[in-house]
Amino acid sequence: MRYVVGIDIGGTNIVAGSVAEDGSELLGLVSEPTISEQGADAVIGRIVKLARASMAAARGKEIAGVGIGSPGPLDTKTGVVLLTPNLGWTNFPLRDRLARALDLPATLDNDANCAIFGEWWRGAARGADHVVGLTIGTGIGGGIVLAGKIYRGASDVAGEIGHMSIDSNGRRCKCGNDGCLEAYASGPAIAARAVEGIETGAETSLPRYVNGDLTKITAQIVYEAAHDGDEYALEVVHETAKFLGTGVANIVNIFNPEVVVICGGVTLAGEKLFAPLRSEVKRRAFKPAVDACRIVPGELTGTAGVYGAAAVFVQRTWGAV
Repeated sequence: MRYVVGIDIGGTNIVAGSVAEDGSELLGLVSEPTISEQGADAVIGRIVKLARASMAAARGKEIAGVGIGSPGPLDTKTGVVLLTPNLGWTNFPLRDRLARALDLPATLDNDANCAIFGEWWRGAARGADHVVGLTIGTGIGGGIVLAGKIYRGASDVAGEIGHMSIDSNGRRCKCGNDGCLEAYASGPAIAARAVEGIETGAETSLPRYVNGDLTKITAQIVYEAAHDGDEYALEVVHETAKFLGTGVANIVNIFNPEVVVICGGVTLAGEKLFAPLRSEVKRRAFKPAVDACRIVPGELTGTAGVYGAAAVFVQRTWGAV
């Protein structure tokens, strides 16, 4: 059995693992913070270190290549990252840099594409022919899988779901646009909205979770407070569900998918998020499309991108997954 090192590069963390070519086994799962502010060379050094650690943990296995998932937009044919707002890279030859450093063939795809492809291959969307997914973390990415293949569009940028506009005069996004879904429902955006409310006088226990330091409030802390019964935190979660529901309703109307899978830390909010999200989609989207669609959290917590990046390599190199 051949193995592929799957590498998932996120704005917050880098994760690597060695995946069997049929997806049946994941070995040597390792992770480190990305620390993108240190520059591209430092990040490349961390990626190489993690890949080598994963391969060492899979000792005795044949490592046939490397699949890389990176924030985009990017050019999958040349292996170049064109732009990453959350990492600060422009026209960066990521695939070839890593292939040379590791002395292995490599493929490159969008990190969100990889996460959704991983959920289609081994997770919550397994067996479905029409899948659209969102990855919610430092930013919001998306992926579209049709008949077992990632849909990339005319120039490799299909699936940028986080940058659909949900308010034409809304909050400024890191991409430079106004009103993007990412500007409302990414992890940092959820935290920022919570802090804005606190600063304008909302009654909440949230400051106690961070000893009064509002800069330490994260989306995860908001979810924790909501689970603990904090009314304001629950309000923030419900508002997030409405924003996401608006975006998912657009997806459901356009693509008529069997499954919409939502991955990332936002799933920690559980049914406090998913119940109002589904209600918002039901309110906004056409009934036949809603009836045909399951809206589910991802199953491959923390590893979907690793599985998907490996699956991209398997599909491009050996023809099938």
